[in-house]
Amino acid sequence: MRGIILAEGTGSRLWPATLAVPKQLVTVYDKPMIYYPLSTLLLSGIKDILIVSTPQDTPGYQRLLADGGKWGISLSYAVLAKSRSLVEAFIVGSEFIGNNHCASVLGNNIFYGPGLSESLHKAATLKKGARIIACQVDAPGPYGVVTIDKNGKACDLGENPVQPESGYAVTGLGFYDDTVAERVRSLTTSGCNQPGITDLNRTYLDDGALSVEVFNQDMTWLDMDTHESLLDAARVVEAIEKRQGIKICCPEEACWRMGYIDDGQLEKLADEFRNNEYGYYLAGLPDSRAAASAP
Repeated sequence: MRGIILAEGTGSRLWPATLAVPKQLVTVYDKPMIYYPLSTLLLSGIKDILIVSTPQDTPGYQRLLADGGKWGISLSYAVLAKSRSLVEAFIVGSEFIGNNHCASVLGNNIFYGPGLSESLHKAATLKKGARIIACQVDAPGPYGVVTIDKNGKACDLGENPVQPESGYAVTGLGFYDDTVAERVRSLTTSGCNQPGITDLNRTYLDDGALSVEVFNQDMTWLDMDTHESLLDAARVVEAIEKRQGIKICCPEEACWRMGYIDDGQLEKLADEFRNNEYGYYLAGLPDSRAAASAP
């Protein structure tokens, strides 16, 4: 399976903070925003990842992440003009996807919680159709909303409904089969005005090929579209990391735990952040694992 990070957009809701800095490079407590969705894909078992962004922002992501080689993964880049619909990322990434299934994640989403990796691996077993990730929230209106029948199947989708028919918000993470680019092409040539992810998901729903993975209430899902939600996310990350002595969505750790890099490679990565709390954390990971496995 391949992965796509949707990192386009002007970040206008965060202006002036993002006038000179791409939104997904803004710091969320102790790391760039893009580290969070990147780690989500890594924990899904995905090593080949495409970052789709605008022409002016792509060089910033390339400077930060390069080709992913030092993490034992492959990162590549594609450009989507800012005037184009978000969902067209699947078209510009169609060669990258090829005949593979793919997962896409919005560049401003954080996922964290017990059993996250297991849930992601389950979702990534998709063979045909699409699988969206939903979370129950108090106010789903600002999101895409999925209605689920008594058998746990998706039976309806809505986008920013005034009166939501369910409390299940569709997160920015989804898994798709190899028909995804062709489905988006049919949307963009149908006369629709700026079709979105919900329109894409609805094509699978209409074909009876849309399944839903509902994250349990122990799972944390955050998006960061406003100054308030960005600050809230930073506070959540800070609170968990300080209390538990861990890092949330640390890609170096994710790659190490997934076996993409070994202890020696992790040590080299830690050395890049010498005399820095982030580097101390990376350097201590092998010892912490050994201590946890000791009788």
